[in-house]
Amino acid sequence: MKAGTWHAVGAYVLWGLLPVYWKWLQHVPPPQVLCHRILWSFLTLFACIMVMRQGKAFCKAMLRPRYLGAYAVAALLIGINWLTYIWAVNAGFIVETSLGYFINPLLSVLLGVVFFQERLRMWQWAAISLAAAGVVSLTLAHGTLPWIALTLAVTFSLYGLVKKVAPLGALHGLTLETGILLFPAAIVLLQADSAGQGAFLHTGAGTDALLAGAGIITVVPLLLFASAASRINLSLIGILQYIAPTLQFLIGVLVYREPFPWTKCVGFGIVWSALIIYAVEGYLVYRARPFPVVSE
Repeated sequence: MKAGTWHAVGAYVLWGLLPVYWKWLQHVPPPQVLCHRILWSFLTLFACIMVMRQGKAFCKAMLRPRYLGAYAVAALLIGINWLTYIWAVNAGFIVETSLGYFINPLLSVLLGVVFFQERLRMWQWAAISLAAAGVVSLTLAHGTLPWIALTLAVTFSLYGLVKKVAPLGALHGLTLETGILLFPAAIVLLQADSAGQGAFLHTGAGTDALLAGAGIITVVPLLLFASAASRINLSLIGILQYIAPTLQFLIGVLVYREPFPWTKCVGFGIVWSALIIYAVEGYLVYRARPFPVVSE
């Protein structure tokens, strides 16, 4: 396989294994885990920018009001997404988090129709309708909306929408977002420490290493994905992206033994059918496109 394909697989595998990492930190309150993820991610990302000698360009971007407005919205969305995900994993809802990331691509396509007047093909509409039927089935089976899945799917889809029109690249953009969240994160951590509830430097070297490592496990898959996106076709990325929620689902059911009754299986099965239709249709359309002729 091409290097870009391996980079994409690596990124999605790492994202898929994230529940295991957050489970190792389940003794730390989720808001503190989130704040440490923001803090160490910013420091790691800023270090990458400095090593690449892009510090001056990044500082200029930070001073532009238009940039700050767009990335403040993105920061809010990714903050809600991260907090929901960390809490859900440690509360025993890994399977439902996987549902959110199964739904996310289809919701992103729907947002493209609403905000960019993109036109969908018949089978794409069928896939979206089937996914909605899956959510309705899960709601009827359990009596409540799968709010964790929907929160993750909606926030990440809207985050992708903002990033689509935002002017900065992935590295600079996420650095600015975590920089915007850095001040409130620092306040939360300082308040927790002053109240004697802070985890960092108080619960052992292992916990300290895991909290600091949150920056690495956030940045590495991001850089792998950025490399992959510039090397391989989006249609292939669209198929590979299901590696992450599939791993999350398997970890939830097989490793942490989360309940998966037949009623939930029906709803998931409908969503999975929608994803198969969407992926196969996209692949067939891609294969049917004429390749450009390159003259020597």
